[in-house]
Amino acid sequence: MRHSTFPYRPLALGLACLLNLWLPATAQAKGQAAATAAASVRAPVAATTATATATSGVQAADYILAIVNSEPITHNEVLTRSQQVLRNLGEQGGQRPALPSLQALAPEVLERLIDEKVQEQRALETGLRVDDFAVEQALANIAAQNGGGLENLRAELRRQGISEASFRRDIRQQMLIQRLRERDVDSRVRVSEQEIDQHLVQQSQQSAQGNAPAQALNLGHILVAVPEKASPAAEQELRQRAEQALQALRSGMDLHTTAQRYSDAGEPEMGLRPAQRYPEAFLQATATTPVGGLAGPFRTAAGFHILLVLEKSAGATQTITQHHARHILLRPSEQLSERQAAQQLAELRQRIERGSASFAALAQEFSQDGSAAMGGDLGWANPGQFVPEFEQVLEQLQPGEVSQPIVSRFGVHLIELLERRQAELNAQEQRELLRQQVRAEKLDKAYATWLQELRGQAYVEYRNQQD
Repeated sequence: MRHSTFPYRPLALGLACLLNLWLPATAQAKGQAAATAAASVRAPVAATTATATATSGVQAADYILAIVNSEPITHNEVLTRSQQVLRNLGEQGGQRPALPSLQALAPEVLERLIDEKVQEQRALETGLRVDDFAVEQALANIAAQNGGGLENLRAELRRQGISEASFRRDIRQQMLIQRLRERDVDSRVRVSEQEIDQHLVQQSQQSAQGNAPAQALNLGHILVAVPEKASPAAEQELRQRAEQALQALRSGMDLHTTAQRYSDAGEPEMGLRPAQRYPEAFLQATATTPVGGLAGPFRTAAGFHILLVLEKSAGATQTITQHHARHILLRPSEQLSERQAAQQLAELRQRIERGSASFAALAQEFSQDGSAAMGGDLGWANPGQFVPEFEQVLEQLQPGEVSQPIVSRFGVHLIELLERRQAELNAQEQRELLRQQVRAEKLDKAYATWLQELRGQAYVEYRNQQD
């Protein structure tokens, strides 16, 4: 029942996604047709990009670059998105190739905007909608994930020259696209027992050759945080602090002592977990680092990181953090909006906190999920088993704590964490974990094929001159 309600998570809705901070794909990845189309608009985009840059923020006269079915995509839309991408790439720091120019980036951004427009149109045509409450909750989540409240988020948007109204539109569009993908792609991807067996054989062969990638990692983590608006001098001082932490570890200081002295993160030992649950920057930094080895310092938006490889597993994870939770699910309908569902769940939460009703009893009475008969009990769950918006809240709860109402693709939930434990996975659970990994690989391929088909069904007209 849990798997039918919460399939493996597809696309996470973090700040980067909502701001469309997209790295341009290669022409090969997007297909020859997309590359040809991009080349056809390169000249007009480049010409006005130079004009806009020369006018120090004053945009040139706008005009249409492409028509998607009946909707236009304008030069200023492409220019604004391109500037966002370059600005955020620059703020990520670290060692990377030179940033592309606006001229080089704009055609790829146009292709991305066309893809988004096609998906948005299909979603709306087929009746998908995103309630205002879901947008507001996403705003609050983004603000919390970035270490501040809504006012701090609004200040950051102003700094980047982004209006809150346009940011809300971006959030709504990305949530709409995600729901479309979940319905039309994610729900149809299955993994057979034969595919898992084949993956196990490949792992065994790679392991025999000594080049199997780590399936699970336990990393020690030292973070020297860098404030968002740190001056170059302050950033250099923090880099030196990170170098001192690295030297301390190399000199034999243990991880916890080093963390107490230098780190701005929490518990330094991150625990053995599936490799896909680490940030990509962490995986790249430790790809060739042996157990006991150090990686870093390397820079991300958060600051300077140092990683100590404590454990690597070439097979499935042996020990993992499991959650035992229960929930109440209300599904929005024409008669019940997401906001109304959230208000109803907030009232149920108050009854639970007052002690006038138990969570289990309310779940049996109100929950619109198969788990209602069990008082909303979802049993013990492994990482990655729930969709990210559900799991992120679950990981923040303490045992016995009840969440505020949260929105997922399935509806609006009230969640109670009952227990949390470290557990060794048996053979069947390890197989299920591998099933999630194989499914994630299939999802990427299925999504690319689906999007190509969707583009093929749309009418896309490129404009080669200013209108």
